[in-house]
Amino acid sequence: MEDMLKKVFLAGIGTLALTYEKANEMVGTLVEKGKITVDQGKELNEELKRVINNKETTKNDKSDLKEILKELNLATKEDIANLELRINNLEKNH
Repeated sequence: MEDMLKKVFLAGIGTLALTYEKANEMVGTLVEKGKITVDQGKELNEELKRVINNKETTKNDKSDLKEILKELNLATKEDIANLELRINNLEKNH
């Protein structure tokens, strides 16, 4: 189980790469609005790059994470929706 949790954690780190672009946009917005200086924005972007570059990422992080979650036998949104439908049907019949 510990190995599985480690895999989930590492897959989550891969999402950092995806969020970097969004974070970079947010930093740019803060600079434009005068909330932080250009130098502070550059420093923040460099720190984000360092964090991401220190983490090992792969192109298949999303599919890896889905596979790990499947192995953990967690309920999907579809599973939950089906259960809610069954509960509602049972409540109507009683």
